[in-house]
Amino acid sequence: MNTILIEKKEEYIIVQLNRGRANPINAEMVKELRQLIKDVENDDEIGGIILTGQKNFFSAGLDVIELYNYDEVTMAQFWNDFIDLIHELTSFSKPLISAISGHSPAGGCLFAICSDYRIMVDGERFQIGLNEVPVGILVPHGILELYAFWLGKGKAYQALMQGHLFNSEDALVNGLINKVVPSDELLSRAEAQMKLYLSFPKSVWKQTKKNLRAKLIEDSKVSKEDREKAMKQWWSEESRTVLGKIVDRLPKKGA
Repeated sequence: MNTILIEKKEEYIIVQLNRGRANPINAEMVKELRQLIKDVENDDEIGGIILTGQKNFFSAGLDVIELYNYDEVTMAQFWNDFIDLIHELTSFSKPLISAISGHSPAGGCLFAICSDYRIMVDGERFQIGLNEVPVGILVPHGILELYAFWLGKGKAYQALMQGHLFNSEDALVNGLINKVVPSDELLSRAEAQMKLYLSFPKSVWKQTKKNLRAKLIEDSKVSKEDREKAMKQWWSEESRTVLGKIVDRLPKKGA
């Protein structure tokens, strides 16, 4: 695979997002992650997944530079694949732990909140949250439900409407993550949590997860109508203007 690295452990795998320093999410990454989730679901030898990123970045979110230049057909395909990936991560039956190695806004935050447990490196500068509104991206209702599952509806409402990003300590206090650790302990603590989950009877653990997530899995589905609304907004003059300014400010490859 080109956008992710996989390290096989005795009972689980560590999956590292691997698209440069900031790990921006593009069509290739989404397709590779979807295939991985499908493969692991059907592999009895892999008990769970730890998802992590690069130093200082879990993922900076969608690769706006690449996506901005997609045509309408390519962008619609990407959007549907991305939304389906989020639902597949949310529905994943085995333990899924996010070892958040740094910044995790927007799409990076979405990957994280699909997981059962989130450990984030400490540091005032590292931020996590959904900041789509200020950049002109419409967040579907199902995604709002996923965010609110951890933050609570009131806090999710305020955070989304302001495009607020939480530093690691604030994210911990508000329930967006479960633990804050020094960077050199991130993976070891994630692995300890994974081993704890895997020490329990597997069928009981999986059924309990299914029971706890049944309503979330249903509520977080994104309808065809909401997908189309998001795409209509993406191509609107208002959003294209905002996104164009962002693209102009971002460093280009080779620059």
